[in-house]
Amino acid sequence: MKALRYYGARDIRHESMDDPKLEAPTDAIVKVTACSICGSDLHIYHGHGFSEDIGFCVGHEAVGEVVEVGRQVTRVKVGDKVMMPAAVGCGACRSCLSGVVNTCERNGSGCYGLSARLQGVQAEAFRVPAADMNAVPIPEGVSEEQALMMTDALATAWFGARNADIRPGSSVAVIGLGPIGLMTVESAFVMGAHVVYAIDPVAERRALAEAAGAVALHPDAAMERIKEDTHGRKLDCAVEVVGSDATVDFALRLVRARGTVSVIGVQQSRRFPFPMERAFAGGLTFRVGTCSVPEELPALFPLVRSGRLRPERYVSHNMKLSEGAEAYRLFEAREAGALKMVLRPD
Repeated sequence: MKALRYYGARDIRHESMDDPKLEAPTDAIVKVTACSICGSDLHIYHGHGFSEDIGFCVGHEAVGEVVEVGRQVTRVKVGDKVMMPAAVGCGACRSCLSGVVNTCERNGSGCYGLSARLQGVQAEAFRVPAADMNAVPIPEGVSEEQALMMTDALATAWFGARNADIRPGSSVAVIGLGPIGLMTVESAFVMGAHVVYAIDPVAERRALAEAAGAVALHPDAAMERIKEDTHGRKLDCAVEVVGSDATVDFALRLVRARGTVSVIGVQQSRRFPFPMERAFAGGLTFRVGTCSVPEELPALFPLVRSGRLRPERYVSHNMKLSEGAEAYRLFEAREAGALKMVLRPD
């Protein structure tokens, strides 16, 4: 089969690799109909990945059709249209059964496309471990693109907003307006925020946030404007979607006493100089971590079906899998309005 394989910094190649095979009776094989590039894939693309492996298939967001199942798979069958949450679990322990795969009690948690240990999904097909849990049938009324956005991006946005303690009447900042940041803006409004300040240096992305109802600000102007609007009180909540020390610190400075900061930007810094004295004096709540997609899906399915959340609007490109290297280049450079890059096998 053909797949996108990682060989080093900015070296993604569309080439052949072995077809996936069942490795356990609980596995399934899925033929990909669409996959997408996530902002966290850029860490691998930049050569700062999560393993020393090379030649592995990248990507962790995909939808497709089940083409083979192991003898112990009972929940999905050949022919089912499914979506694959980015991270997997064993599917049998208490944590996984409650939807929290990143605390799997059997050490079965993992993410597609970080190494050769679990090959990625930017391919013509891939193996799904513990398929009864990790392959989720696409509900009626949810489109393929909507399901694809829920495999990671929308679920992470919702998780980040939920971790920010957004309530009806809250004032919120969202820092970073890539696809997940823009979906966080929408999520904040659905949760009842009365005002959302959307902060990003890219004018086109600010315009999209403004169209969604946010007050869109350049980072250089954000602090002064927010202080002016709140008479110095600042905001109830902030969601950081970038993953840099500077933007985390900025989020901490934007919230009021007893405010909440939620960090969902993938962190590459080994040490962050957390302002403990300021946080202690202000009684701040600080949450950081990764989303477990299955935990968020029960809330997201009805919101997407009803049109309250419309993640598909942030799909900017539909390209062939063979154009994957160019899609990564465009996404990194933010060229041609690049937001969510969807790839389909040729």
